Amino acid sequence: MDADREKDLQKFLKNVDEISNLIQEMNSDDPVVQQKAVLETEKRLLLMEEDQEEDECRTTLNKTMISPPQTAMKSAEEINSEAFLASVEKDAKERAKRRRENKVLADALKEKGNEAFAEGNYETAILRYSEGLEKLKDMKVLYTNRAQAYMKLEDYEKALVDCEWALKCDEKCTKAYFHMGKANLALKNYSVSRECYKKILEINPKLQTQVKDYLNQVDLQEKADLQEKEAHELLDSGKNTAVTTKNLLETLSKPDQIPLFYAGGIEILTEMINECTEQTLFRTHNGFSIISDNEVIRRCFSTAGNDAVEEMVCVSVLKLWQAVCSGNEENQRVLVMHHDRARLLAALLSSEVLAIRQQSFALLLQLAQTESGRSLIINHLDLTRLLEALVSFLDFSDKEANTAMGLFTDLALEERFQVWFQANLPGVLPALTGVLARCEEDVDLFREVIYTLLGLMMNLCLQAPFVSEVWAVEVSRRCLSLLNSQDGGILTRAAGVLSRTLSSSLKIVEEALRAGVVKKMMKFLKTGGETASRYAIKILAICTNSYHEAREEVIRLDKKLSVMMKLLSSEDEVLVGNAALCLGNCMEVPNVASSLLKTDVLQVLLKLAGSDTQKTAVQVNAGIALGKLCTAEPRFAAQLRKLHGLEILNSTMKYVSDS
Repeated sequence: MDADREKDLQKFLKNVDEISNLIQEMNSDDPVVQQKAVLETEKRLLLMEEDQEEDECRTTLNKTMISPPQTAMKSAEEINSEAFLASVEKDAKERAKRRRENKVLADALKEKGNEAFAEGNYETAILRYSEGLEKLKDMKVLYTNRAQAYMKLEDYEKALVDCEWALKCDEKCTKAYFHMGKANLALKNYSVSRECYKKILEINPKLQTQVKDYLNQVDLQEKADLQEKEAHELLDSGKNTAVTTKNLLETLSKPDQIPLFYAGGIEILTEMINECTEQTLFRTHNGFSIISDNEVIRRCFSTAGNDAVEEMVCVSVLKLWQAVCSGNEENQRVLVMHHDRARLLAALLSSEVLAIRQQSFALLLQLAQTESGRSLIINHLDLTRLLEALVSFLDFSDKEANTAMGLFTDLALEERFQVWFQANLPGVLPALTGVLARCEEDVDLFREVIYTLLGLMMNLCLQAPFVSEVWAVEVSRRCLSLLNSQDGGILTRAAGVLSRTLSSSLKIVEEALRAGVVKKMMKFLKTGGETASRYAIKILAICTNSYHEAREEVIRLDKKLSVMMKLLSSEDEVLVGNAALCLGNCMEVPNVASSLLKTDVLQVLLKLAGSDTQKTAVQVNAGIALGKLCTAEPRFAAQLRKLHGLEILNSTMKYVSDS
């Protein structure tokens, strides 16, 4: 009996600890923990009822010393276990059914909240999301959506609370970290904001580009806050230029003055802005709005060209913007992110007034010098209109044309511009091909433009599938024409573009052969550098793969195939792979294989076919060349067997096919 009492005591103490823990979990702020605690409590209540019945039964049996036959009925433990399992299963089904019903209601409320949010009715959106959470407390999207609505109302503290709840539902919720980063940025908790954004990258490294942008925003705002603090301290101290900047802005804010009044005031203000202090005060005292919202100044921009004074106003404003934005990323952001100013900048690029056009380009070039400035241009300016303006500049002076293409080159550094460019290829590339044709009329005049444009075509256009065969044929013709240039840079880049477009059409390959492309590429291989050789051998591989006359011309220009053999020893695997392909194609010319019997071509190709290269094209092309070599000259086949080459080839081809 003492043993039974000790056992009951230990069981009781264990139950006390477990129930105490459950009570704490039921009072938790975490809805998931609460739900689990409720379920566990229900199970324990059932077990306690069953244990009580079992204890009563055990006490009675101990007193009477009567034990029912085991064969006649199931034990009390078995009965209690079956009843418990049935009860739990029934309860689980009921809870699952209720959850499904609540999920439907919560989803419907979420959609209503999203509709209200889209309409700008953020209070209603918050109400709907809250109603949804009453139905389903662990639905993270309701928390993140409500956080976003709170931020629209600038209630950042509540937004942060909702983000924390979303993370309790899903600790890897990147959307929650994004909103937390944004809310902390608004509250000027810069270090916390950075940590939130960095957490996104830990969860999903593929979001590196977006996270980089978020972190840049934090850096820029923190820097802007520091600049504003310093600027206002200098203003309070009575610094002359700071006080004058403020006074001039107050003067320029006077409405309905004559254009000359504003032109003069803006020019004086531009001269005053020499440091970050004046740039910052210009921004904090609404300088951008004072200028761009002035009706007289706006009218000057819309009618510039009709009056010299109006033109003067426009030019003075553009010079002022250059002064206040030079090296000041926050001012750049304020200038470009304003919809009307962004639209005005794009329009001014096509102005008929040369001075306005020049100053507009000068401003954009200034912005394009930094990554953040390029990002502003790409995200907020009409890129199609910008590109049209850049192309139109080729009809002006060489200096302006080069300036336009320089801006284009700066933008082309950005991945987002490349994405836009490729998405708009059908409309963009034909225009650029036309530019190339225009530049060919005077290669010396447009040397830098051609060089830049060919580079853009290689780096941007040719990363994506061709828009059409028609375009590929047209640009190939332009590049074939440029192969007659005496400029090494233009020659190399023209060959680079041609190496990517030539394979799109047999028609253009025929034209290339008639234009003497084989001879020109062989010259590249003999005298050019590694980059030029890579393009040249690719072009020869395309030509010899399609036309027998190309193979014959290669043999005529390289009788012993010494140029090809030399390329096979290169460390550049792309170059080696194409050289092996070209060599194999040339084996189809009669007697060529026999002329190589005294060379080590078999050993070289066999080594490449069995090598452990990163690019399987090297192994495949070398294997194909070996096959053609042995077919054309049986004596090579005998040599191959002696070197156990067939086993090596079989092993290599199996490896390549498996990979």
